[in-house]
Amino acid sequence: MDQLLQLLKTQEISRNAKLRVNRIVRSDLVILDDLMFMALDRQEAHLFFQLINKLYGQASIILTSNKGPEDWGELLGDPAVTTAILDRILHRSEVIHLTGDSYRLKHRQTIFGNC
Repeated sequence: MDQLLQLLKTQEISRNAKLRVNRIVRSDLVILDDLMFMALDRQEAHLFFQLINKLYGQASIILTSNKGPEDWGELLGDPAVTTAILDRILHRSEVIHLTGDSYRLKHRQTIFGNC
């Protein structure tokens, strides 16, 4: 997500960033991993909305997040932008909620002990 935000922030001043963002927007499938892992500032939230808005209806999107949609408002810091993003993401989508132990931690018990 950090690399994506960096591209979105620099696309107006960097030809390479603009080309990469355009390639993402033209893709048939976009996968965003660990979404909402960390809070976004207001500018980042607006840039992310603009990307989702461009992808909406044109590309399939796969998102992974350790936060549920109910927590996104706090992480995006703007209820209106959060609602707009979720509206586009959740429309015609399939939500798969996984529960259970972390796969990474489960197989690292020798390092962390019993987690």
